[in-house]
Parts: sequence; C-alpha cells; structure tokens
Amino acid sequence: MLLTIDVGNTHTVLGLFEGEDVIEHWRLATDARRTADEIAVVLQGLLTQSPLLKGADIDGIAICSTVPSVLNEMREMCRRYYGDVNAVIVEPGIRTGVPVRMDNPKEVGSDRIVNALAAIDQYGGPCVIVDFGTATSFDAVSAKGEYVGAVTAPGIEISVDALAAAGAQLHKVELVRPRSVIAKNTVEALQAGIIYGFAGQVDGIVERIAAELADDPDEVTVVATGGHAGLVVGESRSIDVHEPWLTLIGLRLIYHRNAA
Repeated sequence: MLLTIDVGNTHTVLGLFEGEDVIEHWRLATDARRTADEIAVVLQGLLTQSPLLKGADIDGIAICSTVPSVLNEMREMCRRYYGDVNAVIVEPGIRTGVPVRMDNPKEVGSDRIVNALAAIDQYGGPCVIVDFGTATSFDAVSAKGEYVGAVTAPGIEISVDALAAAGAQLHKVELVRPRSVIAKNTVEALQAGIIYGFAGQVDGIVERIAAELADDPDEVTVVATGGHAGLVVGESRSIDVHEPWLTLIGLRLIYHRNAA
C-alpha cells in the first residue's frame, strides 16, 4: 500500500492507496513543532487504530509539503522508522512531467504542481484548479499540460478569523449555508457573506482565467479541491468537478514516476 502525505500550512492530509483507490484517510492539524519521533507516533497510532488496515503493510510513501520545517521532520521520520520503505519527496529533481511556465518556477509550491499533474491525468486540459486551503489558490494548466500561472486570494478560514478579530460585535460562526441570501440575524449575515461571497469570487476569477487560457472558455475544466471546497461547490456556477483527494492522487502519480 502507498501512504501519501500532503502537508499544508493549516492541515496535513494523509491517504492510503490500494492500487488507484484511497481506502483510508486522515486530516490533522499541521504543527511545525512536532519532531520526527512525534510524527511517527501519531502515524503509527492512526494506522493501528483503523479497522480497515489490520495487517496492512506500507510499501511506499509519497510526501509534499509547503512547510519546510515539517518536511525536514517528515524526511527524518521516514529515515528512522520506515528506512526499508521507498519514500518519494516532492522537491527539486523529482520528475513530475509538468512543465512550469513561470518567471521563477522555484516559487511555485510543490502542492500546486502535484495538483496540476492530477488534474491533467484525471480530466485533461486546459483546466483550472481551485484549492480551498489556507489561501484560495487558482492554478491554470494549458491544454499541453503546462503550469502557466496562478492567482492567490485569502482563504475562507483566514477571512473569517480576520473579520472576527476586527469587528467588535462580530464573532466566528459555523460555516454552513444560511437559509437565504438576505439574512435576518448577524450569524446568518456572516454565513451568507462568506459562502456566497467566496462563490462569487471563484466565478469571477475563473471566468477571467478561462478567457485567457483557451480560445473557447467552455473547454476549460474547473476542478475544486481543499478542505473548504464543499462549502462553495454547490453555490458556484463555474466549478465542474469536486475532487477532495486531488493532491493525494497527484502524489500517487509522482511516486510511480520516481519510485524506480
């Protein structure tokens, strides 16, 4: 089985593949203070507690990270506790098959390249990936499978926290769809602003990207992923596909390109 680990700024998502299928998954808070030993304890606890994985063996690990300090500890964890398991870490020198057409390709986060590879493999190009994470990121991929550019906006969680911190009479609310757009109380007013506001932002940015990306914008496939995607997908008119495991799928593909 292949263990895939996507370390984001806020959350770390782990998925276990059997062939091409995700058979188990977990979401953890990303903690830059965790040592390699602590990460190993948490990982082994998750693996042993899952009723789906009794006696399962990990024969490969694939990792990408946007947090350098966590990546260093992940690397050490693999060396100390999984030394006999082939580990592929997405970093310079790893074959992804995705040409990066940016002014400085090193600036592009590894997770964004991984997502681009998965989207091209699953849905073809041209496409736009909308990743609802700490930031809301929009990644443009050409019909040739090239990563051609990006847009980055504040994420949903960051926006909610900033609004609660700056408004004396405002507070954090549960992120659910309100009864209507025109709210009758403060909680639902905040929910409407957050959910419909981000849906409108997504539609506006995707429309502009698609117009630049292809002669026929209708040919562009829009793929949503990330922890908060489920909040917006149902309210956006531009999102075609919701794939929560897009990054994990990309890690599986990269592992098989590099494991040998």
